[in-house]
Amino acid sequence: MAMTPAGSARAYRAPGGSVELSEFFAPQRTPSTALPEPEPFLRNITRGVLEVLAGVREVDQLARWLTEEPYRKLVTRSNLAARARSARGMPAKRPVHTILSVHHSSPVDGVVESVVIVQGPARTRAVALRLEGMDGRWRATSLALL
Repeated sequence: MAMTPAGSARAYRAPGGSVELSEFFAPQRTPSTALPEPEPFLRNITRGVLEVLAGVREVDQLARWLTEEPYRKLVTRSNLAARARSARGMPAKRPVHTILSVHHSSPVDGVVESVVIVQGPARTRAVALRLEGMDGRWRATSLALL
């Protein structure tokens, strides 16, 4: 029996065509008709991001809904926020924010680009998000807190 070297994968050949193994197991795009309404997800992910930056939620709790790039950016920004709180001697406290509006549009099927306007005690902010339908659910592929 021949062994396959570690790190290499055999290609899966479908009858009548060929599909690479990496394509077979890669995230599969999902059309908008097979996805739920994006607004509740936009509101929840925005609240989650603000709680992460306030230090009352772990970034790992949002990992399921973020792709790698926004996840890494959020980890970096939350670490900086934690350092700033530590330097000032301020404890983490739950943020009090009100979502004023959610604006979203769909440039192509299975993609939503949005801006969520959030009012906090000190200032009003905007959270820009790009969602893509992957594996039957929404995932944030871009995230910016303005």
